[in-house]
Amino acid sequence: MVQPKLIIHGGAGSSLKGKGGIEGLRKTLYGILDDAYSLLRAGKSAKDAVVRGCQLLENEPRFNAGTGSVLQSDGQVRMSASLMDGTSQQFSGIINVSRVQNPIELAEYLQQQRDRVLSDYGAAELSRELQIPITDPITDNRLEEWLQDRQDNFRRGMANVIAEPVEDDEAGRGTIGVVALDAEGRLAAGTSTGGKGFERIGRVSDSAMPAGNYATRLAAVSCTGIGEDIIDECLAAKIVIRVSDGMSLQAAMEKSFAEATENQRDLGAIALDAQGHIAWGKTSDVVLAAYTDGDRNGDSLEADPGTQVQKI
Repeated sequence: MVQPKLIIHGGAGSSLKGKGGIEGLRKTLYGILDDAYSLLRAGKSAKDAVVRGCQLLENEPRFNAGTGSVLQSDGQVRMSASLMDGTSQQFSGIINVSRVQNPIELAEYLQQQRDRVLSDYGAAELSRELQIPITDPITDNRLEEWLQDRQDNFRRGMANVIAEPVEDDEAGRGTIGVVALDAEGRLAAGTSTGGKGFERIGRVSDSAMPAGNYATRLAAVSCTGIGEDIIDECLAAKIVIRVSDGMSLQAAMEKSFAEATENQRDLGAIALDAQGHIAWGKTSDVVLAAYTDGDRNGDSLEADPGTQVQKI
């Protein structure tokens, strides 16, 4: 038996403008941590805790996943999510699904299916098959953001990391993710996103790829940031494979983020290993990570801008 651990993130970006105040964000993240960790405390699996944490993050309108997802160039919301069970080493995902509240639930269902990654039409058919209620995930803040950028011919490359009234042109990279270690030593990782905002129809993010979400029996990682940068680095899989090859989690994170910095990538990641080490890293100014070991909570909200890797 091991002490369960949990780390979550609500995206990465260049600023925390209004933030609801940093304390408001911290309160939201810690509330989600406590809820999801209660499953681990009760003996539930890492996969159960990851799904629960992702559901709660998807339900929080300020984050870019589920309710509060960004709008694409045509004014529609298309969401992607994936789940990976480190014990079975099975990956499942959903790509560009619309009108559901919790894309992570579709990824969870696909864990037990022969076809474990579905996109757009197939995702919609699965939603109907499972009789998932139709939900409109568009919030007033995200619609305002899209309308303002439409007037400016979508000059910004991405929507804001936090959904709040539009005040300036600062870009952000919104994704949510959860990584868990349960009392049996099992690891799992889940990642969900509404995309980067204003993108070309059909664009596929890293969140439904092993580049952005990966786990084995030894380590698990969820990424956030610019999806194309994460894909180019194959970041989640790279970190996990380095741990599998004998590196410590901290060394694997440091090497991977040094490479990402050299390549001028804009990204972040959260991670756990089988020994219970917790880590987060970023090349972006901020990453909205929070973690718990069951006794104390911590977060990265006030970390200095620029490249950092922290092991807890």
